[in-house]
Amino acid sequence: MRSQRDFGEATHDPAVRAGFPAPLFERNHSVADSTPRVSIGLPVYNGERFLPPAIDSLLAQTFKDFELILSDNASTDRTEQICRDYAACDPRVRYFRNETNIGPLRNFLRVVELSSAEFFKWAAHDDVYAPDFLERCVEILDHHPSVAVCYPRALIIDEQGNVLKHRTYGIDTSSPRHVHPQERLRDILWIDLGSPPIFGVIRRSVLNKTPLMLGSYASDQVLLAELALHGRFHEVPGELLLHREHPHRSVYTRPTRHSLATWFDPSQAGRIIFPTWRVASEYASGIWRAPLNARQRLACGKHLFRWTLYHWKELLEDLTTAARQVVTPAENSQKQI
Repeated sequence: MRSQRDFGEATHDPAVRAGFPAPLFERNHSVADSTPRVSIGLPVYNGERFLPPAIDSLLAQTFKDFELILSDNASTDRTEQICRDYAACDPRVRYFRNETNIGPLRNFLRVVELSSAEFFKWAAHDDVYAPDFLERCVEILDHHPSVAVCYPRALIIDEQGNVLKHRTYGIDTSSPRHVHPQERLRDILWIDLGSPPIFGVIRRSVLNKTPLMLGSYASDQVLLAELALHGRFHEVPGELLLHREHPHRSVYTRPTRHSLATWFDPSQAGRIIFPTWRVASEYASGIWRAPLNARQRLACGKHLFRWTLYHWKELLEDLTTAARQVVTPAENSQKQI
């Protein structure tokens, strides 16, 4: 069994460098032997470099009543051994390994399927979390039943854990002007800072009302939009998430909408797809599923129409790309004849 030192010196932990206390392993059988209040789902593939600091920071949470579900997507590096070592150290850690790589989408869904708590949180294998992340988010959810998602502000860090910038996401919908779901949807549609709030703590009863992620390249953003139609978002003012920027993130290694879509859902590879049209369709489906009255649904539809007008270039590019995909095989066939 490995010691704490085997996973990396505390001085190299970005959470410690940001002023958070060093994590400690501890056994808590009273927590492990009962249904936890929070399920943390961490899908990972070849995450050996950043995985230990992420797990350390989660196990160091001041809120102890949680399970940590690690779903290893058939990694080929040291991820499996790292996960097994942590599972051996703390009974709250549950490790699962897929026999073959099932793609990021299915692995993200798998951790939800394996969870059991009243609150759910996705965790990225390359992020780090302040010790009171769970405590402060669960406190809000406990005291405010209308809140569907509670998430904190973030520090953007680099590969070495150095702070690059401070970030707030501007989608806190707990103010009086966000009473109506169409107002909450409007703000979600126009956020352009990524989707780290999807790594907040989500009320499971609300999450169950959605189809989770459907496979578009912006599935996290689409899910946030649908969650906003069911409840309010609350942004904790503390910078409790250390969100890591590095060149190996999927948004950098797969810079086009098509490449990102086929990476996230490999079943789309080799097919003619319309990535932006699919995002628009998923937004529309979420509006249709939500418990809205006619006036609210119409207002949501207007916001989505404005969104499609703003993204007309991407929608047109989808059509031209599909046309090229159709024409190219036909031309090749003609040449072979």
